[in-house]
Amino acid sequence: MLGKTALAVLLMLAGLAAGTRPPQPPVSEDTLEEVAGSLEMYVDRLPQMPKIHGYSMERGRATPVHLAVGMYRKKWKFHRDLPATTVFVFGESAESATFPGPTIEALQGVPLSVTWENHLPERHILPWDPTVPVAIPRHGGVPTVVHLHGGVHPPQSDGSAFAWFTAGFRETGAKWTTPTYVYPNVQSPGVRWYHDHALGLTRANLLAGLVGAYVIRNPAVEWPLGLPCGDKFDRVLVLADRSFYADGSLYMNSTGDNPCVHPQWQPEYFGDAITVNGKAWPFLPVARRRYRFRVINASNARYFNLSLSNGLPFHVVGSDTSYLPRPVTATHVLLGVSESFDVVIDFSDDESNTPEVELVNTAPYPFPDGNAPGRLSGKVMKFVVEPAKTRDHSRVPARLLEYVKVAEEEATRKRYIVMYEYDDGATGGPTHLYINGKRLEDPATETPRVGATEVWEVVNLTPDDHPLHLHLATFQAVRARGLVGLDELRRCMARLNDAGRCNVSGHAAGDAVGVPEHERTWKNVGKMAPGYLTTVVVKFLMVDTGEAYPFDATAEPGYVYHCHILDHEDNAMIRPLKLIR
Repeated sequence: MLGKTALAVLLMLAGLAAGTRPPQPPVSEDTLEEVAGSLEMYVDRLPQMPKIHGYSMERGRATPVHLAVGMYRKKWKFHRDLPATTVFVFGESAESATFPGPTIEALQGVPLSVTWENHLPERHILPWDPTVPVAIPRHGGVPTVVHLHGGVHPPQSDGSAFAWFTAGFRETGAKWTTPTYVYPNVQSPGVRWYHDHALGLTRANLLAGLVGAYVIRNPAVEWPLGLPCGDKFDRVLVLADRSFYADGSLYMNSTGDNPCVHPQWQPEYFGDAITVNGKAWPFLPVARRRYRFRVINASNARYFNLSLSNGLPFHVVGSDTSYLPRPVTATHVLLGVSESFDVVIDFSDDESNTPEVELVNTAPYPFPDGNAPGRLSGKVMKFVVEPAKTRDHSRVPARLLEYVKVAEEEATRKRYIVMYEYDDGATGGPTHLYINGKRLEDPATETPRVGATEVWEVVNLTPDDHPLHLHLATFQAVRARGLVGLDELRRCMARLNDAGRCNVSGHAAGDAVGVPEHERTWKNVGKMAPGYLTTVVVKFLMVDTGEAYPFDATAEPGYVYHCHILDHEDNAMIRPLKLIR
């Protein structure tokens, strides 16, 4: 633990180096809730985010292009009655930049090159903490680096936390190698998203607005499915919770829960207002027909358990980057942080002809045993249902797409992945979180071979559900068992940090929990329940074809895996993932 004098010096030096805005006056939770509660719901129409095509058409053939996408500081209106908010956002120019950023639309098999440009100011618009592992440039500026979440691409284009850069590439991190990233777009069609991934700043940079959607399409494969299509009927919904000061500026805590250890870091950020595509509680007019929604949870820590107020079901057709083998009907869909689901809603199925349908949320925060959402965070958006003016030719097909089988028996290695939370002895509050008791900077212990299938036994010893995200690889959870004698197991693991010697398999004798049918596809995010051992099958290959990656996945700087609760990832629930031949 840092002494008070050392901590003060570190804060002063960090502030001089990278800078942050002067802190806002202290504000209470009641005041933040009052600001959010003053905003009338359903007065702003859901925006359609601008689209950038990641290809060009020449003589009827799609050809690769190069894009330059920048990060800018600008003002954004989250609500009709809220003053404009200063944000960091993506765009091809400052004038066209949006929250969330433009949707990049690519074609399967057509590579795309993107130069990510940092045009951000000398100082951050939000507080950050220099006592967690963090990028601190010597000469000011806001470090950023972009990760394509769910992408299959070379390590040099993955957005390593150590590959950060400031405006104009004036300063770069130790693993920075190139200003231009190459995305082969070889994987299955579906939705992904891009976001900042700078060391120790992910939670602040994403909260500031550095997120955007990325869709890979394959008309030859997807058109025969008959799903709703076109910009009007196939929509991306980016969900993110935010709190605001009365002047419209974004709220992020300035004081940590253990300020003598971490002056600013807190274990989770929860906003009072729910935004969708950058608007607080928007509405969307829809016809009484089928719509496809690709829903992305871009919040820092909030889970969403979504349902429709009139009882209409979701027809789930995909999750994360993959289709399901067949549609699954579900009345509720639980999205962990960074998770996405691809759903169809048929508004013509409502026999009562309800004119207005709310998308609501019932997920506790923190998940799963925290506070129940109230009148604000329990609402997401509203659909205003109107008569259909044209015939709906779309459908929900009986079958979708198939990938390689799970084939747990083909695994060549079993690993234990143990999630720890460390608490302060005096306050009882968390100070940091690790995977397998190790830091990101420690040497890689997860070194799978390219093309391998592995079984990961994920042991969650913490009180929170953790959305585990693997870069490059995809996985499926196959089962989960409750851990009995959990306190005894925690004590043993704290002492030995050895799952075998602590007999984790013997402790995994509690209740068995099945994997929801609409999550049984190849995913890059999985919800790891507290007090459970969750078994996942991981594939380090192309699950579309079973073939090896069409690039050198063993190159530096490698990949990572981590909890995607951003406050956990930053401090420091993240580990290197180094593939070998």
